[in-house]
Amino acid sequence: MTNTKRVGGVLAALGAAIWALPAEAHVKWFAPYIVDATPQPISATLTNTWFWTGIGLVLAFFLATLAVERTFIGRGVLSGLDRISAPLWNRGDDFMRVAIGGFFVAIFAVGGIYLTPDLKTNSELISWAQLLIAICVFSRRTMPIAAAGIIALWVVALREYDLFHLLDYLALGVGVAAYLVMASTDNPKWHARRFMALRWGIAIALMWSSLEKFAYPDWFYPLVEEKPFLTFGMPRDVFIPMAGVSEFTLGFGLLWTPMVRRLSAVSLLLIFFTAVYPFGRIDLVGHAMIMASLFLVAADPCREAKVVAVKMPRTLPRFGNMASVPAGLAVALVVFVTGYWGLHGVFYGLEGADYQPTELSTHTPNKEHPHGSQAVQVAPHSHH
Repeated sequence: MTNTKRVGGVLAALGAAIWALPAEAHVKWFAPYIVDATPQPISATLTNTWFWTGIGLVLAFFLATLAVERTFIGRGVLSGLDRISAPLWNRGDDFMRVAIGGFFVAIFAVGGIYLTPDLKTNSELISWAQLLIAICVFSRRTMPIAAAGIIALWVVALREYDLFHLLDYLALGVGVAAYLVMASTDNPKWHARRFMALRWGIAIALMWSSLEKFAYPDWFYPLVEEKPFLTFGMPRDVFIPMAGVSEFTLGFGLLWTPMVRRLSAVSLLLIFFTAVYPFGRIDLVGHAMIMASLFLVAADPCREAKVVAVKMPRTLPRFGNMASVPAGLAVALVVFVTGYWGLHGVFYGLEGADYQPTELSTHTPNKEHPHGSQAVQVAPHSHH
């Protein structure tokens, strides 16, 4: 009994430590950026003490959570979450459809954007398409049209924005579109997987976007200088890599065992709600679909610990085993880091573009150059 209490205490302490490392608002919405600028070499992150400190804290948190999950305390926590969230889960589809519809009504009302605040457009037709998507969400017959509309908005944005930039929003868009299609189908096999598709979409989106904190820490400097309270008193260069680790690993946690994914979802909700105060309605609207999805992940009473609905080879460690946590996290980091730096090199070359933004022009529509190095007055500088 004493050992169980100790494990519970460790879980609570480490959980509080991780929650104190918020993932900031999406930097492209609030600070200047140059998508094709040369990213910081990954070696700078791998030699950063605070990156590994964050990884150590997260691994300890996940391992402690797995240990508690197997005890009567863990079962009690999950049962308590089930009781609290049952009203939401029982109306999960209604909740999600209202959230998606509300999001598209909101960006229709704002006008001048495709899907998020940094994707500016001067086309009025785009805004009316968003209203149509919102209308189509509320009927099962038209939900596939709404799904197609979401993908179409992303594709149309390719006319004005680089593919690498739009990869930030691909997983989320595909996840929401897949949910709408699966929720509308009469096929019980696919219908049952609709929330899994949504969970995968937001998990991948969070892990991908977190890499900006490692590739472009200087993008976050203006935010930290303008709002120093964001770092909770930590030095800037300590906070940013640990915040990146927090965002990546909590996204990773959404794919893990029932307690890990539910606590990860609750942690991310606390982070996103905390960000609304300093960043305002733009942050709330921009993250609305992610936040709605996180509510459903936290409410999901499923006790299965499978990442995907397929049978894993017996040679692999059983999902949920202690050894699977560091192994799974290592694989996820390798895949995403290789993908991010590798694709950036493919699109822009190994050197990228050596530019320094001097004004926040990405937040005003520019018909000819809505983003990128042409949108700002730039001066050459060197990356270290």
